[in-house]
Amino acid sequence: MDPVSLQVHLHKIGVPPQRGRTSAIRQLVLQAPAPVIAKTLGYHDKTTTRLVTEADGTWSRYAPGDHTR
Repeated sequence: MDPVSLQVHLHKIGVPPQRGRTSAIRQLVLQAPAPVIAKTLGYHDKTTTRLVTEADGTWSRYAPGDHTR
């Protein structure tokens, strides 16, 4: 199954895939830092940071990078 055929099936049964994807990402950014989610999913940091702010997440001040120093 590819993304296009999945989208077609979701539309047929009345599920808006864009809302589901946004909801899933919002849930992820509540569980992990936005920059980590962005890098993993290929999103821009600003997009996931905006989503964590909208969701009142606690990761909004996370500083990405090497924390081993």
